[in-house]
Amino acid sequence: MTVPHLNRALVLEQAERVPDGAGGFSTSWAALGTLWAEVLPGTGRDPAGEEVVLTSVSYRITVRAAPPGADSRPKPGQRLREGARVFAILAVTERDPGGRWLVCFCREEAPQ
Repeated sequence: MTVPHLNRALVLEQAERVPDGAGGFSTSWAALGTLWAEVLPGTGRDPAGEEVVLTSVSYRITVRAAPPGADSRPKPGQRLREGARVFAILAVTERDPGGRWLVCFCREEAPQ
């Protein structure tokens, strides 16, 4: 197994519900820390909607492993950010039998 080339700094973010001032809530993203990562594109696809074609590209993002339960360990529902680019984390698994690396299966989201 090759060692990943961790050459990109990504910010791990977690969604938080915050009051919107009108009795409801909105979603805000809080930074949990910076992770060095290797970002590799997966396959692309063009799912056809009723009136529009949306292009979606998946990514495999490898980071150093952190103990289960640690804030620095990515999990589904969180996201990784690189400037204006946002990668939603869909699934996380260990890359090697020793558990030194984690692979995050992600989908890039349009900036909001």
